[in-house]
Amino acid sequence: MRTPILSPTTFLLFLLFLSISSPPIQCDDDLIEQICKKTPFYDLCLSSLKSNPTTIAMDIKGLATTMADMVLSNATDTLNFIQSEIKQASDPQMERALAYCAELYIPVVKYNLPQAMEALSKGQYAFAADGISDAAKEADACEKNFSGSMISPLTVRNKLVHSLSDVSVAIVKVLLKG
Repeated sequence: MRTPILSPTTFLLFLLFLSISSPPIQCDDDLIEQICKKTPFYDLCLSSLKSNPTTIAMDIKGLATTMADMVLSNATDTLNFIQSEIKQASDPQMERALAYCAELYIPVVKYNLPQAMEALSKGQYAFAADGISDAAKEADACEKNFSGSMISPLTVRNKLVHSLSDVSVAIVKVLLKG
């Protein structure tokens, strides 16, 4: 039997991050549903985009920008968590694994995602999609770094960053197709 990528714990963690880190949006419900149907995680997309009401109506580019911002926000939260865990690590092997993950997340948070968001604002959708997808790749690389008897304290966070990135890239690809 296939395990869902988002467990209830992952979803609750996502909602917590969303509530503290994302700007509110409001958009036509039909547009949100249409766009979310084109993503790999419909429920995550729908709950992400509908959970933050505001007075500003958004088009597809606005939805893509909002999702990219959610990826950045969650990647930043994950990096902060990693740095906190490094300070508390008593096992040298765990500390090395966490430091490796920090090395993966730092460029994503400081360069890749901000540059992707800038490209998105300029209509450079292919570059934006590539930059956003880097977050998913680095989250996967971080997770794979934990092996053997060492259990990753980042699994839920890495899966969330990966899933949000996949949703964001799918929305940007809608823009690419015009």
